[in-house]
Amino acid sequence: MSLSPTQRRYLRSLAHDLSPVILLGNKGATEAVAKELALALDRHELVKVKLSGGDREERDAQIDFLAKDTGAETVQQIGHVVVLFRRNEQEPKLALPR
Repeated sequence: MSLSPTQRRYLRSLAHDLSPVILLGNKGATEAVAKELALALDRHELVKVKLSGGDREERDAQIDFLAKDTGAETVQQIGHVVVLFRRNEQEPKLALPR
Protein backbone atom coordinates (compact mmCIF):
# COMPACT_ATOMS: atom_id res chain seq x y z
CA MET A 1 0.00 0.00 0.00
CA SER A 2 1.41 3.33 -1.01
CA LEU A 3 0.38 6.49 0.81
CA SER A 4 -0.68 9.60 -1.08
CA PRO A 5 0.83 12.98 -0.14
CA THR A 6 -2.46 13.97 1.53
CA GLN A 7 -2.45 10.82 3.63
CA ARG A 8 1.21 11.35 4.62
CA ARG A 9 0.46 14.91 5.70
CA TYR A 10 -2.52 13.71 7.76
CA LEU A 11 -0.47 10.97 9.44
CA ARG A 12 2.37 13.42 10.19
CA SER A 13 -0.11 15.69 11.95
CA LEU A 14 -1.38 12.76 14.04
CA ALA A 15 2.15 11.62 14.88
CA HIS A 16 3.24 15.04 16.11
CA ASP A 17 1.97 14.47 19.66
CA LEU A 18 3.00 10.80 19.89
CA SER A 19 5.84 9.61 22.08
CA PRO A 20 8.24 6.96 20.73
CA VAL A 21 6.89 3.47 21.41
CA ILE A 22 10.04 1.60 20.36
CA LEU A 23 13.51 2.73 21.48
CA LEU A 24 16.47 1.08 19.76
CA GLY A 25 19.61 0.42 21.79
CA ASN A 26 23.22 -0.24 20.85
CA LYS A 27 22.39 -3.44 18.94
CA GLY A 28 20.10 -1.50 16.61
CA ALA A 29 17.31 -3.16 14.67
CA THR A 30 17.07 -6.90 15.40
CA GLU A 31 14.49 -9.59 14.73
CA ALA A 32 13.13 -9.20 18.29
CA VAL A 33 12.69 -5.45 17.81
CA ALA A 34 10.92 -6.04 14.49
CA LYS A 35 8.57 -8.51 16.18
CA GLU A 36 7.70 -5.99 18.93
CA LEU A 37 7.23 -3.28 16.32
CA ALA A 38 4.84 -5.52 14.40
CA LEU A 39 2.78 -5.98 17.57
CA ALA A 40 2.76 -2.22 18.20
CA LEU A 41 1.68 -1.57 14.60
CA ASP A 42 -1.15 -4.08 14.94
CA ARG A 43 -2.39 -2.28 18.03
CA HIS A 44 -1.78 1.40 17.10
CA GLU A 45 -1.23 1.50 13.30
CA LEU A 46 0.90 4.67 13.66
CA VAL A 47 4.10 4.30 15.69
CA LYS A 48 7.12 6.47 16.45
CA VAL A 49 10.51 4.77 16.73
CA LYS A 50 13.60 6.38 18.25
CA LEU A 51 16.68 5.03 16.51
CA SER A 52 20.05 4.32 18.06
CA GLY A 53 23.02 6.57 17.43
CA GLY A 54 25.18 6.25 14.40
CA ASP A 55 25.62 7.90 11.08
CA ARG A 56 22.89 8.54 8.54
CA GLU A 57 23.57 5.39 6.51
CA GLU A 58 23.25 3.21 9.62
CA ARG A 59 19.93 4.83 10.55
CA ASP A 60 18.64 4.44 6.99
CA ALA A 61 19.59 0.75 7.07
CA GLN A 62 17.72 0.32 10.37
CA ILE A 63 14.62 2.03 8.94
CA ASP A 64 14.73 -0.11 5.78
CA PHE A 65 15.07 -3.30 7.85
CA LEU A 66 12.17 -2.40 10.16
CA ALA A 67 9.88 -1.25 7.33
CA LYS A 68 10.52 -4.31 5.16
CA ASP A 69 10.32 -6.79 8.03
CA THR A 70 7.01 -5.42 9.33
CA GLY A 71 5.44 -4.35 6.01
CA ALA A 72 5.12 -0.76 7.24
CA GLU A 73 5.33 2.52 5.34
CA THR A 74 7.72 5.27 6.42
CA VAL A 75 5.68 8.40 7.00
CA GLN A 76 8.38 10.75 8.24
CA GLN A 77 11.97 10.77 9.49
CA ILE A 78 13.44 13.61 11.49
CA GLY A 79 16.90 13.00 12.92
CA HIS A 80 16.82 9.89 15.10
CA VAL A 81 13.02 9.55 15.07
CA VAL A 82 10.98 7.79 12.40
CA VAL A 83 7.20 7.43 12.08
CA LEU A 84 5.89 4.17 10.62
CA PHE A 85 2.35 3.28 9.53
CA ARG A 86 0.71 -0.05 8.74
CA ARG A 87 -3.03 -0.49 8.29
CA ASN A 88 -4.68 -3.10 10.52
CA GLU A 89 -6.98 -4.83 8.02
CA GLN A 90 -9.17 -6.57 10.63
CA GLU A 91 -9.76 -3.55 12.92
CA PRO A 92 -8.72 -0.25 11.30
CA LYS A 93 -8.15 2.46 13.91
CA LEU A 94 -7.39 5.46 11.70
CA ALA A 95 -9.57 6.78 8.90
CA LEU A 96 -7.29 8.02 6.13
CA PRO A 97 -8.33 10.79 3.76
CA ARG A 98 -8.52 9.93 0.08
